Amino acid sequence: MKIIIQRINYAKIFVNDKFKGEIGKGIVAYVGISNKDSEKDIDFCIDKLVNLRIFNDDNDKMNLSVKDINGELLVVSNFTIYGNTKKGRRPSYTDSAPAETAEKIYNLFVEKLRWTDVKFETGEFRQHMKIISENDGPVNLIIDSH
Repeated sequence: MKIIIQRINYAKIFVNDKFKGEIGKGIVAYVGISNKDSEKDIDFCIDKLVNLRIFNDDNDKMNLSVKDINGELLVVSNFTIYGNTKKGRRPSYTDSAPAETAEKIYNLFVEKLRWTDVKFETGEFRQHMKIISENDGPVNLIIDSH
């Protein structure tokens, strides 16, 4: 599992051109699921996502997590994260989990995320989404469970 995270000041999500939700200061998390992922990968990624210290403290040092600042998450499924661009001009998605498998893993990810104290919104699996956000920093990182 790979998650591309962006530290943001706010974000809004639209699904099929209809407003779905918005968050304040926090993280937009684009979740990619591979054909090797298991519940162990979910647990690892959730722990990293909510505890990674990427927000500034009073000394302007990145020392606080999204939990510490009572921030929010916008979680968006994104199979293109596992797109391989090394060969040719069209990405290969053979490392991405098949849609049915990925949807089950994504849904379990969202269910387990509810067990944390972090408020979050989600997109919708296998739907066209538009995300409007304001990056803060910018701070962009990749969480990789493999």
